[in-house]
Amino acid sequence: MSPRIGFSTGALAYSDFRTGLRMLVERNVPVVELSALRDRELQPLVESLDSLPLSGFSYISFHAPSSLTHLREIDVVTLLRSLIPRRWPIIVHPDIISDFSLWSSLGSLLCIENMDKRKPIGRTVAELEPVFQKLPEATFCFDIGHARQIDPTMSEASRLLKQFANRLQEVHMSEVGSNSKHEGMSFTAVSAFQKVSHLIPASVPIVLESVIPEEKIEQEIRLALSALHKAASAA
Repeated sequence: MSPRIGFSTGALAYSDFRTGLRMLVERNVPVVELSALRDRELQPLVESLDSLPLSGFSYISFHAPSSLTHLREIDVVTLLRSLIPRRWPIIVHPDIISDFSLWSSLGSLLCIENMDKRKPIGRTVAELEPVFQKLPEATFCFDIGHARQIDPTMSEASRLLKQFANRLQEVHMSEVGSNSKHEGMSFTAVSAFQKVSHLIPASVPIVLESVIPEEKIEQEIRLALSALHKAASAA
């Protein structure tokens, strides 16, 4: 099985999910993550879902807001609950969760992502284990760029993949700079990612969060395939 690779709409078009989708539909990319990274984007995206060209995607996920500025926690969860019938994984940063009982209502659709160095929790196995203990049905979104930023040796990345292997739902991939910004992948990042690629099953969808211009989409996908070559050859 070849890896399924796609993009986050937010990486391709800041706060413009329709433009990001158009880029992917035109290229027959099979994987998309619909991004509402800023909470003001959440309601417009949710209300637009029925009008979006999503039928060509074999895998769709939804990224919840990464911080709460305009909406309360209960408002965000209420909007996300409307997605339950669609059965899409809902990617959530653990640091926005304060009322675990609210989020547990999303069940196995809730997909917790490991964090970068800016965040106070969720960066390592030790920090994520208490989150999963409180949300036992939740799955895991492994951000390989975040893991590399936390530990460039990729040892923590390996620990994350092994500890939460049975929860692994999706992988985020990009270069993550020292400023925690997502960028196009360097060959150094690709080489680092290859160290743990054998721990990523080829069946797990890959969502690229690389902030790149439209004309580099195909190039970034090729780099992702190179980063995953061990996983692909083992399938």
